[in-house]
Amino acid sequence: MIVYRVAANRFLRGMVRGLVGTMLKVGRGRISVADFITIIEGKDSSLADFSVPPQGLFLVSVTYKE
Repeated sequence: MIVYRVAANRFLRGMVRGLVGTMLKVGRGRISVADFITIIEGKDSSLADFSVPPQGLFLVSVTYKE
């Protein structure tokens, strides 16, 4: 089992799937860690891998600043 925990300060519509899919590409040796960093820092979601199915991805909590 692989567990990813993602925290954000805004709504991430579909972005968790992109992050997980792209990280799995690194783990499978399809892209390098440097490639992953370039994709994330480039802020171009078309470079991310959104092929991860939504099953198993769920929202744990929402918090707001006081």
